[in-house]
Amino acid sequence: MTRPLIDSFGRRIEYVRLSVTDRCDLRCRYCMSEQMQFLPSNALMTFAEIEQLADALIDRGVRRIRLTGGEPLVRRGIIDLVRTLGARIGSGLEELTMTTNGTQLPQLAPALFEAGIRRINVSLDSLDPERFRFITRRGDLSRVLAGIAAAKAAGMAIKINMVALAGLNEDEIGAMLRWCSDEGFDLSLIETMPLGAIEEDRTDRYLPLDAVKRRLEECWTLLPSTHRTGGPARYYQVEGTRTRLGLITPLTGNFCAGCNRIRVTATGTVYGCLGREQKVELRDALRSGGRMALDALLDELIAGKPLGHDFKIGRADPAVARHMSVTGG
Repeated sequence: MTRPLIDSFGRRIEYVRLSVTDRCDLRCRYCMSEQMQFLPSNALMTFAEIEQLADALIDRGVRRIRLTGGEPLVRRGIIDLVRTLGARIGSGLEELTMTTNGTQLPQLAPALFEAGIRRINVSLDSLDPERFRFITRRGDLSRVLAGIAAAKAAGMAIKINMVALAGLNEDEIGAMLRWCSDEGFDLSLIETMPLGAIEEDRTDRYLPLDAVKRRLEECWTLLPSTHRTGGPARYYQVEGTRTRLGLITPLTGNFCAGCNRIRVTATGTVYGCLGREQKVELRDALRSGGRMALDALLDELIAGKPLGHDFKIGRADPAVARHMSVTGG
């Protein structure tokens, strides 16, 4: 390893969320505008550039890479990239994972497993077909469930990510936990985050997870767990099941003190924090092949990595203008 990525607060950066596209085949209401303008394909990093960047990050101590989007599986040739990055596992990289909406999993799950992905997160906010279509503006729940089943059959460990939305899906959270426990999946609940301008008022949908946890404890015993995956969730073992419940609480329980990650967009912009504008642009360094320039930019990013975000629900403007799909979910 060359110089490890350690920020000014002593946090070692070992986890990277790496977006391969800003495009998505869904339009989830809390995530993006209905009429999104996506980048042209020639603006994205090539797979060769992503591989070069991944190697540089692994050399600097990154141990986990999560591929994200947008929806990563809509990028043409994605299995080739996964296979190439998966070959790094055991040679500095410990794990390659992915977050997906599941729509492409029915046909791609076996190839993803063969390419090196053993654990996958699937975004799923409702088990009701009509409500699912409303939240996603266009989604087919049966296709997503088929994709989850295909991933399970391929041998992947599955975690369901559910954004908790007041007045929309809060009445389904208990049913989602029951379904996950029946299927042997983990479940992470996520508070809605003020990222990017959308048509709706996020204040109306904000659901504090401390209240959700108290309601769940009326039916389940939740035992604090030391389990960690590199992300921000605090985990609880659901007694009597194989399921862990994760709570991601950017608003009610700031998790920034232990932040160990950075986010790379599909164009090579790297953000030190999801909720801040502090960034560096790596595209020129990647395209010139200059490793010294690349390392210098990473040093600049890590030196300026902020202590934490400044998320507040109810502000007139979102914390940052860019949508989650632009940063990488």
